Amino acid sequence: MSKRRPYVRPMDGWWKKNPYFVEYMVHESTALFVAAYAFTLLVGLIRLGQGEAAWNGWLEAMRTPLSLIAHLAFLVAILYHMYTWFKIMPITMPPIIVGGKKVGPGVITGSGLLAALAASLVLLGLVWRLAL
Repeated sequence: MSKRRPYVRPMDGWWKKNPYFVEYMVHESTALFVAAYAFTLLVGLIRLGQGEAAWNGWLEAMRTPLSLIAHLAFLVAILYHMYTWFKIMPITMPPIIVGGKKVGPGVITGSGLLAALAASLVLLGLVWRLAL
């Protein structure tokens, strides 16, 4: 009697075959940029707690060309992450019914993006006002 070998499905590159999964993996990888930026801000907060000299050193490090390029990469990745987050929101939410009609996915995505933009502008205004 011969024994059958178990079927082992190859796992390398499975996500590259479907554009939906490619976009999903890119979205998930941008979370690493979000975490890196959060870590950068955390280091700044720690330096602020260590005194003026440490804080000024951190500020100088943030002004280097490499840091500016990294911040540009953070910005692009975070904006893409935000867009794809709100893009999948209509799929993950229960249906929203307003006036007896189901709210379309474009309205949900657009509302989320507008709310994020409004919150960012309010925060920018507060920081700007405190800096003056």
